Amino acid sequence: MPHEYRKSAEAISRLSPEQYRVTQEAGTEPAFDNAYWDNKEPGIYVDVVSGEPLFTSVDKFDSGTGWPSFTRPVEAKNVVEAQESSLGMVRTEVRSAHGDSHLGHVFDDGPPEAGGLRYCMNSAALRFIPRDELEREGYGEYRALFA
Repeated sequence: MPHEYRKSAEAISRLSPEQYRVTQEAGTEPAFDNAYWDNKEPGIYVDVVSGEPLFTSVDKFDSGTGWPSFTRPVEAKNVVEAQESSLGMVRTEVRSAHGDSHLGHVFDDGPPEAGGLRYCMNSAALRFIPRDELEREGYGEYRALFA
């Protein structure tokens, strides 16, 4: 049976103030002062609101920016990109498709050999699920990515 990923009032009520500010108000957390910027453990990153799978450690790289950065989403259907103009610049915002959470932005300065994109995400928008907990957390189908 397919997972149903969605935003709910209950999920929103469980967010910390920082998670709420980032995901619901399109905030940005401080560089180098967030949970996953230097996480090197194998696993997947899901939307903190809906639980939909977004990125994996396989596609994570050290961008030097102080935020978790990925070359691509694990499930393209779970991310939505839209142009935004804020802070005097035009950028491409990345949101989760089902949770409608603000995740971060995508830039075209990623590793060329991996497609050239840098999905620069806010840790506060993500929940990390270590490889060894994928089955228990209901994400067993992603285990094969780490073989």
